[in-house]
Amino acid sequence: MGSIGDAPNGLNGQPKRGIRIAGCSGGVYDRKRAIHDMAKNEDVDVITGDWMSECNMTLRGSDKRDRLAQKSMTSGSTVVAKGYEPYFLDELDPAIPWLAKKGTKIAVNAGASDVHGLAEAVRDLIKKHGVDLKVGVVDGDDVTDVVLDLYKKGEPFHNLPANKPIQEWGYDPICAQCYLGGTGIAACFQAGADIVLCGRVADASVTVGAAMWWHGWTRDNLTELASALMIGHIIECSTYATGGYYSGFKSLAPNDTDMGYPIAEIDHKGDAVITMEKGRDGVVNTATVASQLLYEIQGPLYYNSDVTASIEDIVIKEIGPNAVHVSGTKGLPPPATTKVGITAKGGYQAEFHFYLTGLDIAEKAAMIERQTKALMGPQHLTRFSCLRFMIAGAVPSDPQSQDEATVDLRIFAQTRDPDILSGNNFVDSDRGSFARFCIENLLQGYPGSTMAPDMRTAIGRPFFEYWVSLLPQTCVREQAYLPDGSVVDIPPPTVVRTYPREQPSYDPASPADLASFGPTTRAPLGYVVLGRSGDKSSNCNLGLFVRRDDEWEWLRSLLTIGKIRELLGKDDKGKQIDRCEFPNIRAVHFLLKDHLDRGFNSTSSFDSLGKNLCEYIRSKHVDIPERFLERGRV
Repeated sequence: MGSIGDAPNGLNGQPKRGIRIAGCSGGVYDRKRAIHDMAKNEDVDVITGDWMSECNMTLRGSDKRDRLAQKSMTSGSTVVAKGYEPYFLDELDPAIPWLAKKGTKIAVNAGASDVHGLAEAVRDLIKKHGVDLKVGVVDGDDVTDVVLDLYKKGEPFHNLPANKPIQEWGYDPICAQCYLGGTGIAACFQAGADIVLCGRVADASVTVGAAMWWHGWTRDNLTELASALMIGHIIECSTYATGGYYSGFKSLAPNDTDMGYPIAEIDHKGDAVITMEKGRDGVVNTATVASQLLYEIQGPLYYNSDVTASIEDIVIKEIGPNAVHVSGTKGLPPPATTKVGITAKGGYQAEFHFYLTGLDIAEKAAMIERQTKALMGPQHLTRFSCLRFMIAGAVPSDPQSQDEATVDLRIFAQTRDPDILSGNNFVDSDRGSFARFCIENLLQGYPGSTMAPDMRTAIGRPFFEYWVSLLPQTCVREQAYLPDGSVVDIPPPTVVRTYPREQPSYDPASPADLASFGPTTRAPLGYVVLGRSGDKSSNCNLGLFVRRDDEWEWLRSLLTIGKIRELLGKDDKGKQIDRCEFPNIRAVHFLLKDHLDRGFNSTSSFDSLGKNLCEYIRSKHVDIPERFLERGRV
C-alpha cells in the first residue's frame, strides 16, 4: 500500500473520491434484509458489519476449547458446534449476486472462533450462485496459548474496570481473544479480495481497514486513521446512528418500523458525511450521530490497534436532510497494548419469578425472601455464590388496572454446584433444588402468591466470567490469508505510545452559577437532555448532551461527578467515576468503573448491557431553567 500522498486512482493530481461504507449489522441478531438491500439498492463501495460481542466471544471461544478437547459443547450441543456466526450466511446469501454485479465489497467480523470455517461456508455460497468473488481472511485474535502461558508464569493481567490482578479472580482461564485493527483487512482488499472475513477485530476496524485500502493509507497516517476510526464507531452499530436507541425517539413515530442503515463517505483526510438508506424510516441528524459517538466510549481517548483517536474536539454539523459532516478528530500513536478478553466458566445460573400486586410490595417481597432462605437453610445457602431478590417496577398511587398494579419479583441465583439448579431435582427435596425452594412456600406465601407459569428459567444454565485486560501487541501474531492462497504476517505497529491506565478526568472548570440561568422548575433531566449509555465489561459509560448552545454551560456546570452520584441514588456503588467534556457536541461524559456486576456474561442486574442507565438518569428530577423547558421537551 502506498501513502496518502500517492492519491491512488485520483485524477489530475486530485485525491481519490471518498469511499462510501455502509454499516449493516450491529450484532448477531440484526435484521436480515440489510446486506441484500444495501448491495442491491444503494451506491456503496464496501459493506461492513459487526457480529461479535462479549456474549458470543465467550460462548464460541469456550466451545472451541471444548471441541479441541473433544468434550460436549458448553452451548449444549452434542455435536461439533459452529465456531463462527451462521446468521451472517443467511444475510450474505441473497446479496451475493448483487455484490458480483455491482463490485461492492464486504468486510465483517463474523468469524468468531472459526474464521476459516466461515470462509469455507462463504466459498460454498459463492459457488452456489456461480459468480466470481474472492475471499480473504484475517486471523490471529485467538491468543489463548500465549495468555495461558503468561498466566502460568504469574502475569497479573490487571483488569481494566477495577485494576485487580487476575490471581484474585477466583476462576481458571480457558480461552482468550484480543482485538485486532484494520491493517490486515486493508491487505486483503489490496490483494483483490471481495469479501474479507475476520474473527475479533475491533468493531470499527472493518471501516478503518476499508478506508486504508481505498485511500492508500499506512499506519503513519495517524490523523486520517483516527478520523476513520471514529466514523467506523458511528456506523458500527447500524441503526443506532439513524434513530435506534435514540432519546428523541418520539419524534420518529409512526415512521420507526424500518429504520435505514447508515452510510459514511470518508474522504482522503478521514472526515466523513454520514447519510442513510434512501426511502427508509429513521433520521440522521446531529443528535443521532452524537448519541452513537458517545456510546461505549471510555473517555477523550479512543484506542485501536492501529491508532489512538483524540476526540474531545470532534465536530458534528448538519449539512442537509439526513446528512451530517463529522470532523475534528486528532490522531495519536496506537497503544503498545491491545485489549484482551479472557474467559472462564463461571458455573450455573437460574432465576424464578413471582408477581406481586397492590399494596405493601416491600413487605411482600421481604416475606418471600425470609421464607425462601429459611427453607434453604444454612447448608444450602452456602452453595450459592450469588442469591438476589429483586423487584422490577413500582405500583402507582390509585392504579387504573391490575397490570398497572403488578410488579415482578425476580430471584436470581448462581452457583458452581450444578445439582442445586438441576431440573431433575425439582421433586427431590432431600437433595434440594432452587426451583423447589422457590415454589414450596407458595401456599403459605404473601397475599395473592402467584408465580410465573413458565419455570424453565429456574433450571440451571452455564454462564461465563469475563476478564478484560491488556496484552502487548508484540504478543499477537496477526495474519492475512489472501485470495491467491498466500499468507502474509501483519506485524504489530512499530511506533507506539504507552498511555496511562486511567483516562483524563475532571470536574467543570469555572462552572457557571446555576442561579444565573433564571427561574427553574423541578422536572426530569431528560426533558431537555439526550444521551446514550453502554457497557464495556463491567464498566458503564454515560454520555449526556443538550441541543442548544446556551444550554451547554448549564449542563456542564450542573453535571459534576458529585451530581451524578446524587442522581444515581441507591445505585451509586461508591466506585470510581471519571468525567470529561466534549464542548463541540455539548456533551458531558462519565465512565462508571466496575458498575455492572461483572458485565453481560455473568451479571445479576436487569441492565445487563448498561444501556438503560442513561434512561434512568434522564428520569431523575433536577432544577431546570424555565426558559429551556419553554422550548418544548425532548
